[in-house]
Amino acid sequence: MLRRRLAALLGAVAVMLALTATPASAAPRILYYDASQAQEFRAVVDQGAQIWNSRATNVRLMPVTAGRTPNVRVYADNGWPRTYTTSLGNGRWYMGREAVDDGYFQPRIAAHEFGHILGLPDRRTGLCGDLMSGSSAPVSCTNANPNSAEVAQVNANFRTAAVVPARTYVFR
Repeated sequence: MLRRRLAALLGAVAVMLALTATPASAAPRILYYDASQAQEFRAVVDQGAQIWNSRATNVRLMPVTAGRTPNVRVYADNGWPRTYTTSLGNGRWYMGREAVDDGYFQPRIAAHEFGHILGLPDRRTGLCGDLMSGSSAPVSCTNANPNSAEVAQVNANFRTAAVVPARTYVFR
């Protein structure tokens, strides 16, 4: 009898420990972005966020709501697209008209720049299948989706509270 009670108690303790040991990353981290200064690219910015939201599981990019401070601010200007990160998931990026005018696929640019905010560096592979190859891929490339390795890295980046040093990236 005592053995059964002890076994039941130990079982209950094991269940409680398993429930409390669930990592905080079980729920995706929400990053809020402000595209109010992205001008004519506002819908493309939303599309870039949705691309990541449909693939990454540990992070979600959401438009900022009233009363919140955005993690990410998006602007439009006449230069090349570029990103300035302050820490993992925080910073600002520019949808540069120069790349758009050269013919680069706008959703790819937006997803690429969000990739930097999510901790991915440029990878100048020249392959259209690599989102982070940026402008080293041909102008004709219309793939705006991260590959499986890029998604895995973003999920790993947001599995813990690790901080990536601040960096500047230019879409070239």
